[in-house]
Amino acid sequence: MLLPVAHDPYAALRLPDFRRLLSARVLYIVASQIQGVVVGWQIYELTNNPLALGLIGLAEAIPSITVSLYAGHVADSVPRKKIIVPAMVVLFLCSLSLYLLTKPAGIAFFANKQVLTYPLYVAMLYVVLFVSGIARGFMGPALFSFMPQLLPNRSFLSNAVTWNSTSWQASAVLGPAIGGLLFAQLGKGFAYGVDTVLMFTSLLLFASIAGRALPEQEGMRLNLKESVLSGVRFIFNNQIVLAALSLDLFAVLFGGAVALLPIFAKDILQTGPDGLGYLRAAPAVGSVLMAVWLTYSPLRRRAGRKLLWAVAGFGLATIGFALSKSFALSLFLLFLTGVFDSVSVIVRSTLIHTYTPEYMKGRVSAVNNIFIGSSNEIGAFESGAAAKLMGTVTSVVFGGLMTLVVVAVTAWRADKLRELETGTK
Repeated sequence: MLLPVAHDPYAALRLPDFRRLLSARVLYIVASQIQGVVVGWQIYELTNNPLALGLIGLAEAIPSITVSLYAGHVADSVPRKKIIVPAMVVLFLCSLSLYLLTKPAGIAFFANKQVLTYPLYVAMLYVVLFVSGIARGFMGPALFSFMPQLLPNRSFLSNAVTWNSTSWQASAVLGPAIGGLLFAQLGKGFAYGVDTVLMFTSLLLFASIAGRALPEQEGMRLNLKESVLSGVRFIFNNQIVLAALSLDLFAVLFGGAVALLPIFAKDILQTGPDGLGYLRAAPAVGSVLMAVWLTYSPLRRRAGRKLLWAVAGFGLATIGFALSKSFALSLFLLFLTGVFDSVSVIVRSTLIHTYTPEYMKGRVSAVNNIFIGSSNEIGAFESGAAAKLMGTVTSVVFGGLMTLVVVAVTAWRADKLRELETGTK
């Protein structure tokens, strides 16, 4: 059996199937980020309405939340690769659809039929995002629970989680910057084309990974209702995991300004699509640098308190960004939000992987997806709605203040998280 070298920061990367998974995930995330930049700018350009940007998040979150608990049950009942590959096929087809919707022949066909109008065209974009939300709802639990199965033993887990987070953040750096530059220099059709090619390449890489049998389950197999509820009960009965998830949930829900970046880029900071790409990338640059730092210097002492301070820092940096009128200062403050967010992501992921039995990881990941994954999209809707009601700057300041309130309440109520020394048992 393979054993990682003591303190080897590259232990998980020495495993071929883990490298394939990481590469496929990087391409998938870069493609998704390119798509997010382009579709956000495209819809705001067509509607000039902040609420329309919020609806992008809602269009993906509603189907993802709806299928999430069932998807967790499926991920613990069916070999995970058999879920990941079909989900990637759907995501590839969604990217292809967005590309085809920009082609002159396709637009001309609808125009000749006197069907295509801006409201209908925007609605068609939302439909594609809705379908992709369903696929992502199944993809999340399956991918989360498949990753540990590629490791020879649990001694690789912490290193694998950190590299998983690092690769996610690195992809989030590349994706928005590439998306903004491609859109600005070559147009949205070309950018959607790159998105489609990357999704297809990711699909091929996922398909090349050897499948794994499901982990052995303790006790009797549960029916659908009991299986779904067991994941919910597991989280709500574990104060440390519940507090970490709740902290991240409300911080993202109230404190995120990403959905409103097209408004900041276009109307406040007076920059174009390429500037939007840099703004979208700035948090991820901070996140990936912090993740790399944590790969070499993992949190060993007072991890719980450091998590609370990091989320508080995220809220303060968000408030500063909202008030900034300088493009350079805005980039720096968004960079800081990524630095602070990276701590939260790595601690939370390590806690869930450490405390959750292998045979339950699909269901627990599904609840995590509702807490965290979909909170990004719901947070986008909240940001768009708040911007419509209060104004863009006021809504982001309000979100940052609410993040600080959430940190204070969590520090007061969750004593086990506050006293947590490390992210491992």
